[in-house]
Amino acid sequence: MDFRSLFNFDKMVTPTIIKILYYIGLISAVIGGIVVFFGGIISAFGRGGFGAAMGGLLGGPLVVILGVLMSRIYAELMILTFKIYEHLSAIRDMMANNR
Repeated sequence: MDFRSLFNFDKMVTPTIIKILYYIGLISAVIGGIVVFFGGIISAFGRGGFGAAMGGLLGGPLVVILGVLMSRIYAELMILTFKIYEHLSAIRDMMANNR
């Protein structure tokens, strides 16, 4: 990457950062799901409650699924704004060239 384009904002770096944040969100969702899953099972053995075990068994995969889905939606919406900007810039450049 050229430093001139970095200071002139010719190229956006935020879409790359959004992709990194998406992968961090995926990892967080999986870790969170594993924590909920095993936390429910461990608390069921500690207290002997069936509800805690079912909460862990159902809640863990639910946390993973919803976490992955929400991370994807967030990343797509953020990247969409930058795609719109790129297309509007291309339209502006085409309009300037037609004059």
